[in-house]
Amino acid sequence: MTAPFLSLTQILNRLALTARTILRHHRAGPDGQCRACRVPGCSVATAARDVLHTVEEIQQRDTATERTAPDPDGPQQTR
Repeated sequence: MTAPFLSLTQILNRLALTARTILRHHRAGPDGQCRACRVPGCSVATAARDVLHTVEEIQQRDTATERTAPDPDGPQQTR
């Protein structure tokens, strides 16, 4: 599926999966350097951690808030 047909949750899940894959490849070795980049402070791994943190924060914020008023753009209920 392409992005226009995905929900926000599906897009966030794909971002999280991609970030986790990046972290698996860019983890520090025994010498403290990234195994892919060979640098001590891997900016790619830092960016992936930031993405995971943001995705988790958005998901927690979305589940913590409840809608009190009906969404005017949402489907209308007919009786």
